[in-house]
This record gives sequence, C-alpha cells and structure tokens, in this order.
Amino acid sequence: MMQVAPRISCEATMWRVWIGIHVSHSMGLVLFGLIYRYLALSRWDVLLRSHFLIGLGLLWLVGYILLTQIYWFRIPLIGVSLATLCYLAGLVGIFARA
Repeated sequence: MMQVAPRISCEATMWRVWIGIHVSHSMGLVLFGLIYRYLALSRWDVLLRSHFLIGLGLLWLVGYILLTQIYWFRIPLIGVSLATLCYLAGLVGIFARA
C-alpha cells in the first residue's frame, strides 16, 4: 500500500490515503464527543431547548452505526451501539421528567 498511487494524484499513496481517512474519521468521533460533552456539562440549558441538536446527535450516532456495520469490524460497532443506547436512555430520562 505504501508503493501504490491511486489515480487521483501521483503524490498520494494508498497508505497515505488510508491513514488520512482513518485520522479524519477519528477526529469526527472525537469532535462529536467533545462538543456534546461540553454542551451536557456546561450548556445543559442550550442542549435541552434545542430539538435540532438533540436530533442531530441521534442522527450522527445512527450514521456511525451504519458506517461501522458496513465498513468496520465488531468492536467499534459495539462501542458506537452502546454510546447510542446511552444517548437514547438519556433522552428517555429527560423527556420522562418533562
């Protein structure tokens, strides 16, 4: 993979493209976690009032479940599925109080 260049560019090897994709996906997961952690700990009122942010968080996690089912392996699928279940349990808990 370090030797093969995709047809996109002569400078890019399959190895560099592969690493770049994994790093960018990891950064997306970390950013999602940091933003929603910040909202949950510091700006709880903003998160509770925004149905858009609540729905976006759920759609983001469901998208990662689909991504892991199709392209990844079982361990990330289990982790993302558990995170989604915790998210849903939190939503049920919040809306059950209201």
